[in-house]
Amino acid sequence: MNANCAIDYRYAADQGGAALFAPGAEQKWLMQYLPLVKRIVSQLALQANQVLDREDMEQIGLMGLLECLRRYGTPDEQFGRFAALRVRGAILDELRRQDWRPRQVRQQTHKIRDAIRQLARQLGRVPQEEEILRAIGISAKDYQEFLQADACEAIESLDELLQNGHEGFTCGSSAVEDRVLKERLLTQALSQLSERERLVLTLYYQHELSLKEIALVLELSDARVCQLSKQAIAKASRYLNERG
Repeated sequence: MNANCAIDYRYAADQGGAALFAPGAEQKWLMQYLPLVKRIVSQLALQANQVLDREDMEQIGLMGLLECLRRYGTPDEQFGRFAALRVRGAILDELRRQDWRPRQVRQQTHKIRDAIRQLARQLGRVPQEEEILRAIGISAKDYQEFLQADACEAIESLDELLQNGHEGFTCGSSAVEDRVLKERLLTQALSQLSERERLVLTLYYQHELSLKEIALVLELSDARVCQLSKQAIAKASRYLNERG
């Protein structure tokens, strides 16, 4: 993607349907919301494992933004929140298509997760980090990588649920009706969380901070933020699934 954030409009038309704006107007809106795309790309880049470079991710995000513009119409003050989910979804769809997290990494994550569950059953409580490292025989660095991968996997699941749910609202509904229903469900899901869990998801989804950035803002360890995000995602996902 060049400095003018040029997009192949012929390809976009094939993918996104007929344009609602003249190309010049579309370009203006794309430039205005380019910072949103860049924030989301920066956030997801930590999870992408070098499968896509930032330029490609930005191009895919811009395509998602263009599709969103064509469905939503002239942006208003609510458009940014509506577009963020579409942009994230477009990038994550491409990352999943390219199998961005190798099977070996997924298998190792599941193996460690199962070992931690077994240790928790043996102790009758949530084990401390030192107990986990000693019982499983992994280094603190490997454990941190596991926590990051585990949290990212949970985020993937919630992203997919939000995106699929969002798409499911569109049948026979306008973009505004779609947004209102989605936001109502998300607000209700967030209300099921503790204050700190709600803050973690708000910083992640509404302010597009990475988990590492959230740890710095809240002055918590990376491990604690990963744990909080996973707890919050599990509760939110359960709530949304029950109402799906």
